[in-house]
Amino acid sequence: MTFASRLPGSSRRARRTVLTIAALSGALVVTACSPSSSGSSSTGDDGKVTLTVWSWRVEDEAAYKKIFAAYEKAHSNVTVDFKAFKATEYNKILATGLAGSSGPDVPQVRSYGQLQGTVASNSLLPLDGKVDLSGWDENVVASAKGKEDGKTYSVPLARQTVQMFYNQGLFEKNGVAAPTTWAEFVAANDKLMAAGVTPIAIGAKDDWTLPIVHEVLAAPRFGGKAFQSEVLSGQKTFTDPDWVGSVQVVADLEKYMPKNATGVAQTDAQTLFSAEKAAMIPGGSFDLSVFQKANPAMKIGIFQVPPAPGSPSGSEATTAGWADGNFAVSARSKHPTEATELVKWMTTKEFGQMVTDDIRQISAVPGVEPTDPLLKQMSENYTKSGSPYLLLTDFRYGSPTGTDLLGKGLQELLLGTKDAAAVSQDLETGVKTWFKPSA
Repeated sequence: MTFASRLPGSSRRARRTVLTIAALSGALVVTACSPSSSGSSSTGDDGKVTLTVWSWRVEDEAAYKKIFAAYEKAHSNVTVDFKAFKATEYNKILATGLAGSSGPDVPQVRSYGQLQGTVASNSLLPLDGKVDLSGWDENVVASAKGKEDGKTYSVPLARQTVQMFYNQGLFEKNGVAAPTTWAEFVAANDKLMAAGVTPIAIGAKDDWTLPIVHEVLAAPRFGGKAFQSEVLSGQKTFTDPDWVGSVQVVADLEKYMPKNATGVAQTDAQTLFSAEKAAMIPGGSFDLSVFQKANPAMKIGIFQVPPAPGSPSGSEATTAGWADGNFAVSARSKHPTEATELVKWMTTKEFGQMVTDDIRQISAVPGVEPTDPLLKQMSENYTKSGSPYLLLTDFRYGSPTGTDLLGKGLQELLLGTKDAAAVSQDLETGVKTWFKPSA
């Protein structure tokens, strides 16, 4: 929904902001940030309950209002008042609103590590025994839980995936097919570059994009899901040769990126791709609608980048993913029963289908089939060969976060000021200040 991964400028960078307990407490005193006109829940003279729902997805406002209209039709005693705020300001606005009487009944909240500050402030009602997430992907469910108490505090909205987008027309024009081996991938890049086409659009000026680039290009090189269990248990660290090798993959592919990639913004990289001047771009499922709107005539395809040489035995092409855009119930809601019922409805296939059809996201609800062919392919790839977006799902529970460290490190790598080993060492040193292996 980078959605939640999508914040400053292009709405994704605010994901990078970690709501530590201290930061959250500081934000709570800024009462001027909470729009008094937004109001909290109320009961009218006719006995109808108005529930306020807050979100950072301004661009999805029309879709959400359509979705909640369907809920109102089936729940005649409830009116849903949906409010969307600028993504880069949302964290502070929400923290202030949840601390007072003018906040939402049902807030859209961050996931994984970025949820923890809100949980620690006692701003949310635990939903255990009230919503049923059994049968859901465990990586998705983990996004909704408190790290310390293991309780469920939200319902995941969407599953985001990252993969390589490509322009099918440019591929066909240059006699290139979606690669299934690393040799084919390199050959495709060489052929496109020789034809005067930028092979891979990268916006490295915005460091938050670079961990996504790394996942798309090199997740098989470090071992994907298998590496997750090894690094969480302490069997391996980010100085492991396979991880260092994965960082080196990004360096090796720099020649296929725009010149001076660290001076290219992500929006510029997206424009290169949409204007058909670049043949490929690593990105998230949340980017699909952006590309489709920018150039409706362009025929877009996706593929999983094949494993690079040196990948661990058995490592295969993978689609990294995570949960995003969760909804919770405010502990200060005047109508907790009705608010909980609304959030409970968000676990149904009815809601999930509207999310994928109207918001154009991959629903987190199991069994929901995307209608868009590419979203469907992304979802199927994750189901068949998925892996966690490791630095987001497991290394945002402290500061400095894994994504921040790797983003800055990959910038230095592309600038030539650090090599892959140094970038990996900096990542390990940074997360070690707060991360403790489970074993």
